Amino acid sequence: MKRKGGYRHKSRKMWRKNWRQKGKISLSRYFAELAAGEHVALLAEPAVQKGLYHARYHGLTGVILKSRGDCYEVEVRDGNKLKMLVIHPVHLRKV
Repeated sequence: MKRKGGYRHKSRKMWRKNWRQKGKISLSRYFAELAAGEHVALLAEPAVQKGLYHARYHGLTGVILKSRGDCYEVEVRDGNKLKMLVIHPVHLRKV
């Protein structure tokens, strides 16, 4: 038997906006320019699925390593390991 559920399984409340914040997304956040070495918080924009990280990294902070296409490589500490994630800038906020 195959396991049910995928990438966004049981994440209904996590990937949800407040009713006051619904509507069009900010283009300045969508096209944000970030430099290597900047500290960022991983806070998802639920309206955009492109370049979204796994749910276990939601709310963590990381460091920008470099850009990769439209996205950025972000180094995040997961326990004692350092993980490199490729994330779209709409899901990142400067700390």
